[in-house]
Amino acid sequence: LLVSKDLGKHLLEVEDLLQKHGLLEADISAQTERVQALNAAALKFSELEGYQPCDPQIICNRVNHVQTCLEELGELAAKRRKELEESRQLWAFFQEMEEAEGWIREKEKILASKTCGRDLSSVLTLTNKHKSMLGELGNRRALLHQTMKKGEQILAKKRFNPGGIQEKMREVRLRWKKLEEVTGLHQQRLQEALNFFQFSSETDDLVAWLQDIYRIVSSDDFGHDDYSTQSLLRKHRAVVEEVEKHRATVLALRKQLALLSPEHRQGVDVQIRVVEVEQLYGEVVEVAVLRQQWLQDALAVYRMFSEVHACEVWVDEKEQWLEKMEVPEELDEVEVVQHR
Repeated sequence: LLVSKDLGKHLLEVEDLLQKHGLLEADISAQTERVQALNAAALKFSELEGYQPCDPQIICNRVNHVQTCLEELGELAAKRRKELEESRQLWAFFQEMEEAEGWIREKEKILASKTCGRDLSSVLTLTNKHKSMLGELGNRRALLHQTMKKGEQILAKKRFNPGGIQEKMREVRLRWKKLEEVTGLHQQRLQEALNFFQFSSETDDLVAWLQDIYRIVSSDDFGHDDYSTQSLLRKHRAVVEEVEKHRATVLALRKQLALLSPEHRQGVDVQIRVVEVEQLYGEVVEVAVLRQQWLQDALAVYRMFSEVHACEVWVDEKEQWLEKMEVPEELDEVEVVQHR
């Protein structure tokens, strides 16, 4: 049993052999106590004085032989345990490598079937999932590094054929390298998609804002008097300031477009969208200038009307006084009226 060369052909078999070997070691341990007790009893016969049933030397030789056999048995048991544990390390190494390969294959399938999303929301969801996978990748990388160290330790002992171990390590390293490359490429594609959809979303928001502003600056409400027109003019100036603040954003659109990946920036739709924004901004600025001029003109008209009204009131007052004026009979009063 102890000189057997059967070290198992997979991890479960080695574990079974180790369990059986443990029982054998327990049996040897139990027999050791019995042998030591028998040897002690036998040596007493070699120490008798007077009548001796057997030659003391024969007894000592027999005791020594049994002791030597027992020691050899112990050494064989220790050697076999060491060989079985080394075999367990080997098959545990191969199992861990197979698990790593299985994990890599699973992630390769996931990455091969992954799209980059159809809108900003889906891209953000996929980006978060990809970040989780990067965390798994980091944990698995640490485990694989430990397994590779175990393989190198097995190779250093030179107990097993190095060919299979080295080939497995080389194969897994190549697959891992390819997985990291694919993961990095997918992350880059996700980032490019994220940049594109963020750009599209910001452009859509800008278009919506410009359309709202266009409706405001193209209004035909110029007020109905001096006060209401002044209020509209103040609001319009605030709108013009906001439009001017957005000039840099509109001018930066082409730079942002140039930073997108060729796949996204060369699309006809996105280029048309940028041109539409620039044209819409130009129209808003143009109409805003016209509205400001019209409001100023309206204000000037209402101020003129106000001044004309004041003149009319003054003229009416003088007409009424002149019509009601009577020539007094007293000299002093005549001089007062004449003065007025």
